[in-house]
Amino acid sequence: MGFEVSVISSDENTTILYLKLENSVGEEELLKTSSIAKLKGIEAIELDQLNKRLTISYSSDLIGPRKIISELESSGVQTSLLDEKEKQAFELKNSDITNSYRSFLWSLVFTIPVFFTSMVFSYIPSFKHGFLERRVVNMLTFGTLFRGVLSTPVQFVIGWKFYIGAYKAMKMHCANMDCLVVVGTNAAYFYSVYVVIRSSTSKDFDNEDFFETTTMLISFILLGKYLVALSKGRTSDAISKLMKLAPETARLMVYDEEGRLTAEEVIDRRLVEKNDLVKVLPGEKVSVDGLVVVGESQVDESMITGESKWVSKANGDEVIGGTMNGSGVLQVRVTCVGSDTAVSRIIRLVEGAQMEKAPVQKLADRISQYFVPLVVGCGIATWTCWYTLGMLDLYPGEWVPTYMDKFELALQFGISVVVVACPCALGLATPTAVMVGTGVGASQGVLIKGGQALENSHKVNCVVFDKTGTLTAGKPTVVTTNLLTNMTLLEFYQLVAATEVNSEHPLAKAMVEHAKIHAQMQAWPEACDFESFTGHGVKATINEKRVLIGNKGLMQKFDHDIPSVAIDFLDAAQCLGHTAVLVAVDGHVVGVIAISDPVKPEARKVVSILKRMGLKTLMVTGDSQLTANVVAKEVGIDFVMAEAKPEEKAQKIRELQREGLTVAMVGDGINDSPALAVADVGMAIGAGSDIAIEVANIVLMRSNLEDVVTAIDLSTKSFNRIRLNYVWALAYNVMAIPIAAGALYPFVRFRLPPWVAGAAMGASSVSVVCSSLLLKYYKRPRELDSLELQGIQVK
Repeated sequence: MGFEVSVISSDENTTILYLKLENSVGEEELLKTSSIAKLKGIEAIELDQLNKRLTISYSSDLIGPRKIISELESSGVQTSLLDEKEKQAFELKNSDITNSYRSFLWSLVFTIPVFFTSMVFSYIPSFKHGFLERRVVNMLTFGTLFRGVLSTPVQFVIGWKFYIGAYKAMKMHCANMDCLVVVGTNAAYFYSVYVVIRSSTSKDFDNEDFFETTTMLISFILLGKYLVALSKGRTSDAISKLMKLAPETARLMVYDEEGRLTAEEVIDRRLVEKNDLVKVLPGEKVSVDGLVVVGESQVDESMITGESKWVSKANGDEVIGGTMNGSGVLQVRVTCVGSDTAVSRIIRLVEGAQMEKAPVQKLADRISQYFVPLVVGCGIATWTCWYTLGMLDLYPGEWVPTYMDKFELALQFGISVVVVACPCALGLATPTAVMVGTGVGASQGVLIKGGQALENSHKVNCVVFDKTGTLTAGKPTVVTTNLLTNMTLLEFYQLVAATEVNSEHPLAKAMVEHAKIHAQMQAWPEACDFESFTGHGVKATINEKRVLIGNKGLMQKFDHDIPSVAIDFLDAAQCLGHTAVLVAVDGHVVGVIAISDPVKPEARKVVSILKRMGLKTLMVTGDSQLTANVVAKEVGIDFVMAEAKPEEKAQKIRELQREGLTVAMVGDGINDSPALAVADVGMAIGAGSDIAIEVANIVLMRSNLEDVVTAIDLSTKSFNRIRLNYVWALAYNVMAIPIAAGALYPFVRFRLPPWVAGAAMGASSVSVVCSSLLLKYYKRPRELDSLELQGIQVK
């Protein structure tokens, strides 16, 4: 069908402030009474008086939101920050889905009575010979006039968007689906108007109108547009969730002119300006991007890195808004606000990548570039041929019905050609297959978000995997325990669990969980004098025993000697990509615990199947090179990119695309969202973050990597079904056009009347829908049930 587009500014230095007006003010009054427009850094002001919204674009390097609001208030303009829910509700009013749904419903209101009076009631004797056939004037019946009145708003009000689309296409010297809709519906409508005029002025003219055809055509096309809008990914949901990562408020430290702290104010995060000093308390989310100037703490940056690790922060270190602060108090100097923040940069990557993708409906417009002029040409040629034959008396006069002349007979043949060739089936070919395919995918544990995923997935020849939570389970577990003394395993884990239960670190949770399950412990002694050392480990006193658990640095800090056998265990664990933790009791190292995030059991099988299918496989992760190499070797992936930031992951995807590869990215974390959006097909693990799920084109709802193969196979079959639908729709036209042109008329005196043309159009649409419904019988590839690969039997 084609979609309307608009240009979106991508100026990274511009921040937008959304305000709600509390008092009435005009645009001229706003500019005259306040000096807001004269402030340095103000770039644009937009006033929406109807919704009482004020939108101000400004440079965050030159001015801040508090200064802007203060200037407005000093001029008597009372404002408040626009609530996010109000902003989303306002934008929803203008959404493509809402508009498409409203247009379709209104067209249906007019089309249903037109359809019934033309194609249902006319076959019921009590209606046909009653109210509908009652004559208004001469041969004009009430039924014809009724249909004409109802079809007019459908043609020129509801269908106005088709005129706009056709006009824009003609300005670009091309023909799209809108052009064919306009030509077909106008031919049917204006011929019907001609019938109304002739019927009202003649006592023997008794021809049929095409009013039901024009309303049905427009309604079918609008239904197709609505289904397309439903199947499109909703970027706004992902963006909304990204914006919610950071807390709503910030604790602003206020200083006087002499640099003395005068107050601490809790303000809306959107009012924070560059160089502000913000305090972050223990357990709070960091509200801003900035540099630590006072304090030490641990910060969970898994929302950005994707790795469950606490990162030490001290004076001069960078912190990111939305990350979780640990046990320390931090004072942060704000360095980035608005569009410059880390979350905003991720949002821009997501928006930009999704805007670049072309929907599969583009194929219909490519077909119509040749189909539209061909159909119009056929209609004109048909009318010319029949009219010329009639004027030259090259066919018998009895061929012309008594209520027609030769011109009208030729005109009806020409219009029938254009009407019967209207693109109802073409308009439904894509959205019906998309809707059925996505429904089948959901039943298979694969959520496919629209046409672009179907269009791109069948061309995928490279699959890029994230590691943590994608190839691995995403839950650290204890894999080996090496005791260096005669202490029993139960005694050892009693001390470990009693100490680590006080820590929130993922490794601590893994050790406690291991103690519960494998050491059969559900309770342990109470820890005294517990202390956590940021980035190193913990210590406590358990039953008068001093327990120290952590890395080599922590042992050295407390002057604990590490025996050579423990060093050997550490080296062995690191070579396997495990995290090794030392345990000391009363100054002596008594054990080494190796912790690993296990690879999913199906990972190696899936990678093998993908290779068998001829697809290239890679792994891109934010984890260390050593750990990444071990996991890659275990699952059979040859290329590894480790210690990659979100932007670097997205850049790697672009490099692969520049090499001519069609890339699918499989990930689960927020840090994967830029790469998921940049990839031709983004696949998110269902157990992953909500942001990754919203951004991705395909969601693996069962978190099973086997569904990567299912997703590619189902998308291929769905897109092939779309192609088949196009073939069927065009084949229908190839067969119907000659009949509408009168190819059978010389032999059987058969003309294609309006209701038959409408029924044929409907039948072609139904056939396309039935073709799409065959996707419901999809079965996932047999290779996932039983496949012998390299001597391994997979069942």
